Amino acid sequence: MTGPARFTARLRSSARIPLLQVAKSAIATVLAWFAAVLVLPGTLPVFAAIAALLVVQPSVNQSVGRALERSFGVIAGVIIAFGIGVVFGQDSWVVLTAIVVAIFVGWALRLTPGSANQIPISVMLVLTIGAATPDYAFARIIETLIGAAVGLIVNILVVPPVLLAPAHAAVTALGTEIAATFERLADALRTPKTDAQLQEILLTARLLRPMQAKAQESLEDADESLAFNPRQQRYRVALDADDALFARMGPLVTRSLNMTRAVHDHYDAALPDEPTVEPIVDELERAAHDLRLLVRADDSTPVEADPQTQGIPLLTAPLRILTPHAEHWVLIGSLMEDLRRVHEEIVGAE
Repeated sequence: MTGPARFTARLRSSARIPLLQVAKSAIATVLAWFAAVLVLPGTLPVFAAIAALLVVQPSVNQSVGRALERSFGVIAGVIIAFGIGVVFGQDSWVVLTAIVVAIFVGWALRLTPGSANQIPISVMLVLTIGAATPDYAFARIIETLIGAAVGLIVNILVVPPVLLAPAHAAVTALGTEIAATFERLADALRTPKTDAQLQEILLTARLLRPMQAKAQESLEDADESLAFNPRQQRYRVALDADDALFARMGPLVTRSLNMTRAVHDHYDAALPDEPTVEPIVDELERAAHDLRLLVRADDSTPVEADPQTQGIPLLTAPLRILTPHAEHWVLIGSLMEDLRRVHEEIVGAE
C-alpha cells in the first residue's frame, strides 16, 4: 500500500456507522441544545450539544459509561478551573498550568481515558471561553448533565441495538466447523492421505481457535448490547442458550485439535487398513452428525438428506474396540480417549 493510500486508510473505516446511530446522534444533539436553552436561556449550550453527541453509542451500556465519563470529567474540570481562576486569575500561564494540573489529576485518580481527557478539556474551555465565575461554572455543569441525559434517553428510546444475531451466527459457525473437522479426520482415517493433505487438515483445524475467539467476542458484544436495554428480558433466554452452547464448544475445540495433531504426527500408509480404525471413523461421523444437531437445534436447516436419521442423535454409546496393531496403539488409544470426552460433551454426560 502506497503512502497516500495508507494515510487515507487511517482516516476511513472499513464499514460505515449505521445510519440509525448517526440519526440518533443528530436528534440527541438538537434536543439537548434546545433543552439547555430552555433551562439556561441566553447562552450557547455548546457543552450540552457535545455531551449528547458523545453519549450516543452503539449500545445503551456504552452510553451509560460515556455519560458518566463525560459528566464526571466536566464537573471535575470546571471545579479545577474555577478554583485556579479565582485564586490566580486568567493569564495564559494560569490556563496552561491548570491544564497540566488537570492531566495529572486524571492520572492520579486512575480515571478512564474518556474521563481523564475530559478534565483538561473542560479546564481549558472554562478558562478561555467564559469568565471564571460561579454562575458560569455552574451553568456548564448543568449543560453537560442535560446533554448526557438527553443522549442517554434518545439511545434508550430510539431502537436500542441488540447484537444477538452475530453472536448466534458465530457460535453456530464454530460448532459447524468442529463437525467438519471430525469429518475431515474420518476421511483421513478411511482414505490414504499425502503429507501435504495431512498438513492442510492440520492447518484448517487450527483455524478453530480464531473462530472460538470471534465467537467469544461476539457473545460479549451481545451481552453488552442487552445491558440497560429495555428489551433485554425478551432476548436474554436466547443469549443464555448461546452462552451455554459456546461453553460446550470449548472442550470440543481442544479435542478436535488434539485428534488432528495425533493423526498428523502418527499417520502412516497402513493406518486406513487397520481393523480398529473403522469403528473410530464411524464414531467421528456420528459425532459430526450429532454436533450439527446440537448447534442447529433452533434452525430449520436440515442436517442431512436421509429422513430416517435426520434429527436423531447417533452418538449414543461410548466407543469400544479390540486391541489395535502394535504400531498404531498409541494413536488409536489417543483417539479413543478424545472421542470418549467428545461423546460426553455432545450428549451432555456428567
